[in-house]
This record gives sequence, C-alpha cells and structure tokens, in this order.
Amino acid sequence: MSSITHPAQPTQSLIIRPSRGWTALQLKDVWQYRELLYFLIWSEVKVRYKQTLLGAAWAVLQPLTSMIVFTIFFSRIAGISSDGLPYPLFSYAGLLAWTFTSDAVSKASGSLVGSSGLLTKVYFPRLILPGASILSGLVDFGIAFLLLIVLMAYYGIWPTLAILCLPLFLLMAIGVSLGFGLWLSALNVKYRDVRYVVPFFIQLWLFVTPVIYPTARATAKLRELGIPTWVYGLNPMAGVVEGFRWSLLGSGQPGSLVLTSSIVTVVLLLGGAFYFRGMEKTFADVI
Repeated sequence: MSSITHPAQPTQSLIIRPSRGWTALQLKDVWQYRELLYFLIWSEVKVRYKQTLLGAAWAVLQPLTSMIVFTIFFSRIAGISSDGLPYPLFSYAGLLAWTFTSDAVSKASGSLVGSSGLLTKVYFPRLILPGASILSGLVDFGIAFLLLIVLMAYYGIWPTLAILCLPLFLLMAIGVSLGFGLWLSALNVKYRDVRYVVPFFIQLWLFVTPVIYPTARATAKLRELGIPTWVYGLNPMAGVVEGFRWSLLGSGQPGSLVLTSSIVTVVLLLGGAFYFRGMEKTFADVI
C-alpha cells in the first residue's frame, strides 16, 4: 500500500514594524491587552505594600499629615479662610484629589524607564505602562477617601446630590494624570534629567492649585488685575480640586472654572497620547 506524504504546513509569523510619522492612537490594542493591564496594576499595588511596616496606612498618612501641617500654619497662623468650612475638612478634600494626581504623575513619568527590561523584550501597547501606574493609585485613593467620610461625620457635614458628580471629577483627575504622564514618560526616555524636573514641577504646581486656599481668593486677585476668572482654570487641577470640594462638601461655585479645566484636560490628554504614540517607535532603541 502506497503512502501519501503531505508537505509540512508553513508556520505563520507576525512581523511587527515601527509606525511611520504620527499614527492613530490604536486604543483597541490596549483593550486587547487588558489582562496585562490588570496584571501590572495588581503588581504595582503588591510592590507598593510589600515588606512595609504600616501597609495600607501609608495611603492615609500622606494627606493626613499634610492636612495637619496646613491647618497649623496656614489656618491658625496665616489665617487663611476656608469657604466657611472647618479648615481640616476643607484642606483634606483638596488633598484627596491632589495627592492622587501628584503621585500618579510622578509614577507615570518614570514608568517606561522603570520597566525597560519588559519594554525591550516583549511587544505590547506601551500606553499600558503609564496607565497601570496611574490606575493603581485608585487603591490608595479609596483608602484615603474613608478618612474623609470619618471627618465629614465628625464635623456633621453630609453630601448632597452633587456627590453624584464625584466620579466625573475623579475621571478628570485621571485624565490630567494620564495627560501629563504620557508627555513626561516619553520625554524621560530621551532626556533622563526629566526625573529631576518632575518633583520640582509638582512642588510648584501645588502652590498654584487651590489646595491650601479657597479658589475664590485666587480669582478675586485675578479680577483686581483685570484678568477673567476662567484663566485660573488653565491649571486643570484648579477645576479638579474645586469640583471635588463642591461635590463632596457643597462649597465653591465650579462654573466656568471647571469648564475651562475640562477643555484643557482633553487637549492635554490628546496631545500627550499622540506625542507618546509618535515617540513609541524609538523607546526600545533609546531606552
């Protein structure tokens, strides 16, 4: 009996070529690699609390100690007002948004360089790295938010229906973090001294954001100089912090400030995403 020999089937290969010029964001690739995103987020959280003395308490200590310092020096000594709210509660609500964003920007800016081994060996959408660094901070945010609830109960201040808008302002904070994170992480691959600039930038950013003082105080000074109040919203965190206080404590009048900050956030995010994608083809070679 004669036998029939079938020719070996050719194997299929996937060839990955760098993109040319400015390319589309290709967000569908991020969705296809969502399991990797979940894994990196979980890994970030585990590393953050591994072999720590206080564990998750660190998520509360940073805004709590800042609140205490701000209350002593800026409220008791400098006499800064707080929109009719108890200053500890006023400052902590602002610090809740600020701490999440500042930590997220700091971690995202170094995410590519910190994962250089993974970056040069395996293909995946590079957007996942700064995204995972930012989203992992939501765990700390959730823990710190519990203390805010305790403070609100202590001072007898309860949220109104405006709290339904809080997820929108949290999403805005994520957008600001990701926008800056994409710009800075891509620049940090090419210019390693960016990591020295980021802490200085964040420190200055704090003082132009209404965390320590009420927004009305800053906008009043702008009006005295003949500058429209919406200009203050060009700092996207001004709208985020004001939105947090309004949705949680009912203080402030977001209005045009939040609208301006929202537009700036969208522009920052889109610009950062396209710049990141344009530079992505050089990451493995430069890093």
